[in-house]
Amino acid sequence: MCGRFTLHTPAHRLAEAFGVGELPNLPPRYNIAPSQDVVAIRRAAGGGPRELVPLRWGLIPFWAKDPAIGNRMINARAETAAEKPAFRAAFRARRCLVAADGFYEWQKAAGGAKQPYYIRLKDDAPFAIAGLWERWSPPEGEAVESCTLLTTAANDLLRPIHDRMPVILAPAAYDAWLEPAPLSTAVREALLRPYPADEMTAYAIGRLVNDPRTDEAACIAPLG
Repeated sequence: MCGRFTLHTPAHRLAEAFGVGELPNLPPRYNIAPSQDVVAIRRAAGGGPRELVPLRWGLIPFWAKDPAIGNRMINARAETAAEKPAFRAAFRARRCLVAADGFYEWQKAAGGAKQPYYIRLKDDAPFAIAGLWERWSPPEGEAVESCTLLTTAANDLLRPIHDRMPVILAPAAYDAWLEPAPLSTAVREALLRPYPADEMTAYAIGRLVNDPRTDEAACIAPLG
């Protein structure tokens, strides 16, 4: 799964990486947690240009009676999301990129303790996690736009830490993923696969990240 991630890349680098034009300054985030807003990129209405939008992390299906269901929908398995009732409508036509520059995973250790790790690309560049977004309209009040992150089997780097990892999309795949139309089986299989392990790095960190209220650069400091 993917339960926490970071986004501290300066706005001008994000704009260049995701082709969304000039961006306002964004505060650095070192411990993004479920139910918080994330930075997402999607196609504007009518298949227009890419736009950057805030989305609540934890997808609320359009048919939900209670928004609390989103707390259980932070991740969707890439292998089954197209068929699951909570995700299949969004998978067909409401796909997005969730901007990140690293994520956390916890390795089970002796005695039941868990050792947190920070994982990023070797070149420390920002990257896109494949996401799905949805708009939920309550009986009263404003609509809520939310998202989930797709996960896949871990690559060789991640496997000793955890058996799942987020689906990281290469820049060449962005247009195909953002197209507001169903994907063929061949395209899905080509896109929703583990990212190359040799382009990533992982290292153990301290337990500051365990508390979602802690959002500071010390979260990603190497252990020791």
